[in-house]
Amino acid sequence: MGPLAISLIAFAVIFTGAFAGLFLRNSLPQRHLTEDAKDVVRLGTGLIGTIAALVLSLLISSANSSFDTESGQVKRMTADIILLDRLLGQYGPETRASRDVLRRAIGPMVERIWGENSSHSADQAPFVAGVGEDAFAQILTLSPKDDAQRALKERAVAVSSDLAQTRLLLFEQGNGSIPLPFLAVLVFWLAIIFASFSLFSRLNPTLIAALFVFALSASCAIFLILELSQPFAGLLQISSTPLRNALAPL
Repeated sequence: MGPLAISLIAFAVIFTGAFAGLFLRNSLPQRHLTEDAKDVVRLGTGLIGTIAALVLSLLISSANSSFDTESGQVKRMTADIILLDRLLGQYGPETRASRDVLRRAIGPMVERIWGENSSHSADQAPFVAGVGEDAFAQILTLSPKDDAQRALKERAVAVSSDLAQTRLLLFEQGNGSIPLPFLAVLVFWLAIIFASFSLFSRLNPTLIAALFVFALSASCAIFLILELSQPFAGLLQISSTPLRNALAPL
């Protein structure tokens, strides 16, 4: 189930909470709606509201931090590919085949990264070696003729190893979705808060419109969290264009 569908369900549950409070108001005897009861409910919902606000802020901060980390890893991978190509170019014309393999491997690698991290968890799809491993195998076959080529080969081996490590980190971090039970508890808290809004007040069109906007805002926050926790899919996904265009054709 995608972030949009989950957010719409959360919105429906939260907004329904307001009408649940109205139902309780009409069903409960008047002695249950005294000022003392109102004070207790307000204190309880204030506590739940504080907890929910803290959880939402922490989730948004964590999801944004994870998104920035994976975006940085993609940028680092792009830079490593460009650096590796330049090192191979400085090595000499004998690396032309290796550079061609490097270019041809970028497209399939992008498809694997964005595909395996968009909808499949780490335990559903096995890890597939990427461009770093392919380049590493090609570089190991090189036979340096002087100290300059030997130094370039050592540097190229180190860059390709970093590239493979970054590729593995992206694979391991791809399963970063928020657990559904956790979201269910958060939505339940928000529904309780909205139920308290209508429990001691009579709803009118203005209040219903305000509650609609409030519920929509809360569900949008959940949508933002879910989108940021899936950086390779959805509306806020990391662009693959810079990585695809990292190297021009030979």
